[in-house]
Amino acid sequence: MTESSTYLNETANAYDSIATVYAGLARDDLEAPSPDRAWISAFADQVRADGAGTVAELGCGPGPVTALLRDLGLDAFGVDLSPVMIGLAREAHPDIRFEVGSMDALDLPDGGLSGVVSWYSVIHTPPRELPPYFEEFHRVLAPGGHLLLGFFESEGAPVTPFDHKVTTAYRWPIDELAGLAAGAGFAEVGRMLREPGEGERFRRGHLLMRRSK
Repeated sequence: MTESSTYLNETANAYDSIATVYAGLARDDLEAPSPDRAWISAFADQVRADGAGTVAELGCGPGPVTALLRDLGLDAFGVDLSPVMIGLAREAHPDIRFEVGSMDALDLPDGGLSGVVSWYSVIHTPPRELPPYFEEFHRVLAPGGHLLLGFFESEGAPVTPFDHKVTTAYRWPIDELAGLAAGAGFAEVGRMLREPGEGERFRRGHLLMRRSK
């Protein structure tokens, strides 16, 4: 078994094991006005301004962000590595399409999407394994398509692993993550950093990017 398949299996199994508890957590940062919701709304505005094509949330978990994208007027569907998470997402949002899949090998045609959201879903990817993910995001997006990333920011430190409640995750310097995306053919549109809220440990980073034509 390769290192890539090992961590993918470990991540899927870890999320399968806590899926029901995870799905029950409050999502106040998305259900009420907040910087995070505003950033997702800004992404939706960009997609709608360009014709409002199909959008995929990759690493969707139980589906709250996918549902928010739908409520913001987008044709959105979700993909996740965890079959149990996908089952919960389908149960909670029966009117939205959800599929089991891996972000680095999507069963999607080239250039078929107007937007991709990766909302804290590449955080478990070992740093040396991450570039192919951006290449896959680039492949499935149409020229000019939009990419939104949410992640834990390293606050001046290099890429740093930490003890995420589910399985090992990584905090990234925002410049370094933006550079990886740029190397795969994305141009930065904007960025946001916010300090940890109540009950949070780390600074949050957000990048809004666009596939170069």
